[in-house]
Amino acid sequence: MNTIDKLTVNTMRTMIADAVQKANSGHPGLAIGAAPMALALFEQMKHNPQNPEWRARDRFILSAGHASMLEYSLLHLFGYDVSMEDIKNFRQLGSKTAGHPEYGNIKGIEATTGPLGQGFAMAVGMAMAEKHMASVFNRSGYDVVNNYTYVLMGDGCMMEGIAAEAASLAGTLKLNKLIALYDSNKITIEGSTDIAFTEDVASRFASYGWNTIDVADGEAMEDIRAAIASAKSSADKPTLIIVHTKIAHGTPKEGSASSHGSPLGSENIASWKTSIEWGYEPFTVPEEVRTHMAKLNEGYRAQEQEYDRMITEYAKAYPGLYEQLNAWYEKDIPEDILNDDSLFEFEDKKLATRVCSGTILNKLAARIPNLIGGSADLGPSNNTELKCSGFFSADTPDGRNIHFGIREFAMAAICNGLALYGGIRPYCATFLVFSDYLKPAERLSALMKLGVLYIFTHDSIGVGEDGPTHQPIEHVDMLRATPNTYVFRPADGRETAASYIAALKIDAPSILVLSRQGLPQIEGTGREALKGGYVLKDSSVGKLDAIILATGSEVDTALKARELLESEGLGIRVVSMPCMELFDEQSEEYRESVLPSSVRNRVAVEALGGMSWYKYVGLDGRIVSMNGFGASAPGDVLFRHFGFTAENIASITKAIIG
Repeated sequence: MNTIDKLTVNTMRTMIADAVQKANSGHPGLAIGAAPMALALFEQMKHNPQNPEWRARDRFILSAGHASMLEYSLLHLFGYDVSMEDIKNFRQLGSKTAGHPEYGNIKGIEATTGPLGQGFAMAVGMAMAEKHMASVFNRSGYDVVNNYTYVLMGDGCMMEGIAAEAASLAGTLKLNKLIALYDSNKITIEGSTDIAFTEDVASRFASYGWNTIDVADGEAMEDIRAAIASAKSSADKPTLIIVHTKIAHGTPKEGSASSHGSPLGSENIASWKTSIEWGYEPFTVPEEVRTHMAKLNEGYRAQEQEYDRMITEYAKAYPGLYEQLNAWYEKDIPEDILNDDSLFEFEDKKLATRVCSGTILNKLAARIPNLIGGSADLGPSNNTELKCSGFFSADTPDGRNIHFGIREFAMAAICNGLALYGGIRPYCATFLVFSDYLKPAERLSALMKLGVLYIFTHDSIGVGEDGPTHQPIEHVDMLRATPNTYVFRPADGRETAASYIAALKIDAPSILVLSRQGLPQIEGTGREALKGGYVLKDSSVGKLDAIILATGSEVDTALKARELLESEGLGIRVVSMPCMELFDEQSEEYRESVLPSSVRNRVAVEALGGMSWYKYVGLDGRIVSMNGFGASAPGDVLFRHFGFTAENIASITKAIIG
């Protein structure tokens, strides 16, 4: 390690240790041990700290997000919008420098990380986005989309199952511009990794179709630089660079599990600084380091200027492509698409909402060329294949359909990466019951406010003979409980169309919950569903005795219950509630017009768990829902068995009217 390298690395390490100590909280160990590899990477990356959102930049994700101070120290030194005051306020309320990297806090943080392994899978998504967009827009002499995606991961990331899922797919797709640096320090919270993790990681990744490079000494920056250069020369494989480090390198706690998630201690920091001849005050960046970084930044600015000259020529040579490239980055959907009445046109016959969804998805895909996605090996069941395009593969990266394989968790995290890259509108699909497998990634979609579209079919006990293992119960309640998540359970084709239109306008994940069984097209549904909840059928007897609320397949049953009750002279309103989150965002006046507070006789009907309905039915109302698991039998038999009939709903409604 040369003099300026050593001084810069020690600047990073002392900054990390001081920040964690001041906060009395944090994870100094990996951040200190990985400082040389992270510095070597940032030095040669294509990026411009003065324009962190430069489209042509290389992407970097710190999958080992607990080592956040490593990233913050890099961003500060390289001139991103991270001041020394921000460093000093590490982990404090309102600070940019949160305990784990948070997307949106600092321009330069490419993804929210911390849940181990997910950052690695998001990096796979970014590499897929680059490969797809390059195949669409690049022309000879004009590599307008051309960047590498780097991810730094630790032993914990490597143990998580999502890493195996994502690595396997990345190898299959030959994502040669994906480079992972693995900080192998062999320490986790509980001690040596040998207690639970003894596999040959290099052989494992080689079997996935990756190149592997081993760097024996994590302090050898020239070896790390050479490894990165070698990885960039790969033509047909992603690369894993295994860098062997010591956790908390050089400090009195080197090699200790206690350095993983606890401050080093003031005395230890003082003795360590003496040993490395660090004579500066805490939170000091030597002038030599500042000067070195300023020279590096001149080169980064020159890279962007060269790219700008090339893209200007590209715009002249290929004006149509240039216009389309810019359009892909637009967040708003053209109004003519959103106002297209043909999206609401369905034959007057029973159709599963998953079938309606497939029709709408394909109509939208024909007009939104950057709508890209797929299913976890359930495309024919989820109705999610785009007929206008082929499949994304190593040989056909221009394909818009993605075979994710049976990898629900990686699928959702990859979609987060596709969205974060920019220019792509991703969707993914599986059965609703298997949303359990991907929930942590959907939660990150919500945290990052990413417009990922989740298509979950086979939405209730209507699944039928497959039985309780495949019949979701608690899942919609779980998803509705997730902040910044919009859950749609449409009753027919027109409500499904409204759900798609709403989802395309939301800067947050949207979840479409769709039926397996055929449902009738209901009179009165349509764009009103864009409000989340609306009066589908009002009382016809001049008074309002009760309100029945329902979603999905139960809306038609609620309408039939209303007919039974009104034939007895009772005034019944049926409210369709395809999306609670949208309804709750409407004005108080509108919500009162749909659910007048004076009418406390309310019955909610949904063939799932009923926890999310209490806010609408109150103490006086009733919920007709599943109170346990389902059973194996034909769907119509199960609906009768569990009380989802017009007669039972009418009986319960009469009982609360009294």
